Amino acid sequence: MSHHATDGRPRPSTFSIVARDPEQDAIGVAVQSKFVSVGSVVPFVSADAGAIATQSFANVSYGPDGLGLLRKGTPADEVVMELTGADPDFESRQLGVVEAPIAARRRTKSHNVGAQKDSIAAFTGMECFDYAGDIQGAHYTVQGNILENRATLEAMAETFEETDGGLPERLIAALHAGNEAGGDKRGEQSAALYIAKPQGGYEGRNDHWVDVRVDDHETPIDELERVFKIYDVTLLEREAPDETRELTGDVAEQVSGTLAEMGFFEGTPSTEFGDEERDALEDFRGLNNFENHSLPVLEDALARGWDESSGDGQGKMVDAIWHGLSRLQRK
Repeated sequence: MSHHATDGRPRPSTFSIVARDPEQDAIGVAVQSKFVSVGSVVPFVSADAGAIATQSFANVSYGPDGLGLLRKGTPADEVVMELTGADPDFESRQLGVVEAPIAARRRTKSHNVGAQKDSIAAFTGMECFDYAGDIQGAHYTVQGNILENRATLEAMAETFEETDGGLPERLIAALHAGNEAGGDKRGEQSAALYIAKPQGGYEGRNDHWVDVRVDDHETPIDELERVFKIYDVTLLEREAPDETRELTGDVAEQVSGTLAEMGFFEGTPSTEFGDEERDALEDFRGLNNFENHSLPVLEDALARGWDESSGDGQGKMVDAIWHGLSRLQRK
């Protein structure tokens, strides 16, 4: 991603957060840019190594090369030095590196050092367009270039630290906060969320736990969050609830009405949610590939999440289910 005005290459403004969740051995990157398909350029993530964001005239070789160094036990600050030291254009680069929890433990055992020591690092070259900078915390680094202000990065860091929930929610919240605090001088276009976790991928066969991109959109962070909620409900597993609620009252009537509007329910919506209504919900579940969750769990999620949700039709149903499931720990 070039900052040079005369070389003909695009010079997008970008802000990102690279962060980990030691409790779930998860590691990831969230990024937004005035650049098409930022998810194909900036984030590089591996559960056994770490996560890297390469931006501002991005040198994409920093991704695989940096992950390879992390995998060998190279501390994050030395990874930054090795990558930039071998790059004649390093002053136009920006880079964030966070060692994965697994790699940090492995390095601690091998070298008898603290797990957090040298496990997070960043670099902002002197030739990056203002405002450009980076901030590090215990489990994250935020970085950005061509920003409206430093407050963009400060808001991202503070929000990540203070937001409750899992790593995906905290990363998305950080993007929203950065955008609202100032964001990119040049505007918005694309966003991405990429998180790795051991056996976190489809059927546990790879580490691609969360992999969601918005390549071209007027409000890419909002769209990223919408798509992530569908992804979450469809693909990510949750711990089983201790108890489930049934739909009753006004919420039952509203859910039945929504199912009727969508063509799943042919009866008259009422405050009772009986066999016909549950058959309609089962059809909705099957058509949307929500088999990750049993019918009682889905009904429970709607009962708990309906009043918190927004939108209408399909969007309302998904948002309600997502809110209702949010109290359950992801596996």
